[in-house]
Amino acid sequence: MMYKLSKQGILRKNNSFQAVYRTGKSYANRSMVLYVLPNDGDNRKIGFAAGKRLGNAVIRNRVKRLLREAYRLNQHKLSAEFDLILVGRQAMVKSRYNNVARAFLDLCNKARILS
Repeated sequence: MMYKLSKQGILRKNNSFQAVYRTGKSYANRSMVLYVLPNDGDNRKIGFAAGKRLGNAVIRNRVKRLLREAYRLNQHKLSAEFDLILVGRQAMVKSRYNNVARAFLDLCNKARILS
């Protein structure tokens, strides 16, 4: 089964990020922070972030790739009525994909957004 990350399912604008940061609820573990904001519709949107303190562009892009992949392969397990932001943390710089996926599902479970 192919899981695609659709273009319209991604948060792009700064103000949509800010809305989720400001009014959303956050859940964190060593690898990442998950911001969750209930939305009105049935289409989930997600944003990925990696701050400058993680390292250079190569490292930050790798962190975002890992976050995207963890979301892409597990998005079918999530309920749709939320906007999400995933923020990579320092522990993720050196971690492998399966640890990232486990951490992601753990946070989704904590946030009770698994369908």
